[in-house]
Amino acid sequence: MKPTLALLACTAVALPALAQDAATDWDMFRDPDKKLIMAYARFDVGLSIATRCVNGSFEAVISGLPPAGRRETRSLGLAFGDDEFYTQRWNVAVNNTLAVSELPAPFARKLREGGRLRVFVPAGAGEGRNLTYDLALPASSASIDETLMTCGRPLTDPRDAELEALPEGGLPANLNWANPPRGSFPVGGRYARGFATIMCLSNPDGSLRDCTVEAEHPQGGGFGEAALRATRRARLGNAETSEGPVPLALILYRTNFVVEGYETREDEQRRREDRARERQARSNRQD
Repeated sequence: MKPTLALLACTAVALPALAQDAATDWDMFRDPDKKLIMAYARFDVGLSIATRCVNGSFEAVISGLPPAGRRETRSLGLAFGDDEFYTQRWNVAVNNTLAVSELPAPFARKLREGGRLRVFVPAGAGEGRNLTYDLALPASSASIDETLMTCGRPLTDPRDAELEALPEGGLPANLNWANPPRGSFPVGGRYARGFATIMCLSNPDGSLRDCTVEAEHPQGGGFGEAALRATRRARLGNAETSEGPVPLALILYRTNFVVEGYETREDEQRRREDRARERQARSNRQD
């Protein structure tokens, strides 16, 4: 079994290859002991794509990519059908040929339709040369649906279009952070670093409601629950006026967790950018 799929399944059982046949549903793997159910497809170009529900947490991954080096995240361009490419940030797993989606449920809902998927990897061919994979996805009439429903994720969600329209950072242009969410590292954590992607609705007073964990990685690290706890203290501000109510909106943001001493250059750069945004937000509120 290929190491990437071994990592996905967390099991020593070999997974058979799936031919690129549009009439064939995605293959399934189940491990009741780990509360794991996974739909997966392998492609002749060496890529594998999987959606999985493990102990109530949903995940979508692409494996077999060119190594990402020591980076924490990587950008991938995606294009379904004949659509134009759109860029998404993906998390780099311990095996750096595997990318973990920050928005796994919307990605899975697109995958279930089958058809053409192009994956653009910047500098993926080495020496600054880009790489594009052109895949024929099998339609999934049951397998991906089962992974979504097992984790309580809807098969269709009108919020997907709203998420696609959000700018980088996940806040509409008329909102900013008055008090950013800062999650405390999970007590007794098994990992030195991790992340969680949180989706919420804003209240007029700037508080957050109906928050859900869209993604967390590594699984079992407690990062999703830690990020949710931080939403109770977080507050949004109106970016257009310091006195008006906060507009009602869907927001999406990522919380990163790292043990002191394990910081990367990306972590340090992100902290500098976060501090600069907070200073700018305070200055705007004082004006």
